[in-house]
Amino acid sequence: MTDTQIFDADGRAIPFAVEGDGPALVLIAGLGLGIDYLGALAHSVSEEDFRVIRLGTRRVPSDPSASVTMSQLAQDVVDVLDELGIADAWIGGHEFGGAVARIVALEHADRVNGVLLLGVDEPASSPGAVEAPEHLRDDAVAQMQRSARGSAQLPPLAPAVPVLVIQGTEDPVAPAANGDALQAAAPDRVSVVRVEGGGHLFPATHVGATSWAIEDYLDWD
Repeated sequence: MTDTQIFDADGRAIPFAVEGDGPALVLIAGLGLGIDYLGALAHSVSEEDFRVIRLGTRRVPSDPSASVTMSQLAQDVVDVLDELGIADAWIGGHEFGGAVARIVALEHADRVNGVLLLGVDEPASSPGAVEAPEHLRDDAVAQMQRSARGSAQLPPLAPAVPVLVIQGTEDPVAPAANGDALQAAAPDRVSVVRVEGGGHLFPATHVGATSWAIEDYLDWD
């Protein structure tokens, strides 16, 4: 697993890690989770000659309850891409991270080749975060994430942007029905792949199936 770096412009302290070379894929961490749980998935995909950027949520050390908007978190993604000299990428994320990815596609369309949703975040049908092992959590940003997500309705998908949804069949937080509904709303550009038996942390527990679905869809092998 590659080492975590910190993008500290304007005191935002955004954790990220980069692995591989080639076309870029961003993976944004889920609610209350650090970027380490995406490490095995990032490594697997990067072996197909792609550059994978794992990205966490900014933190404000002096005020852990500080507020932030979804648009600001989307801008954080773009700023890290700028720091790395990446002009465009597939932008993806797990649950909450996928919601951020959708905002990036809407507000920075010229930087986005497509959107990857590892579980579809729809709070109206979601009971909330599940307990994750301590070493995978990032409790310092969970409150900020919940506030950002709760203060804004998730807008429609960005026009003309392809979307790949990968979802665990046993995910209680982002149930498979969420992805099915998204596909029904835009069948011309939303593709859905189910990871059988995958719970909420399927990007970490079902790495092979998740990685294969990404590589197969994007034809990276």
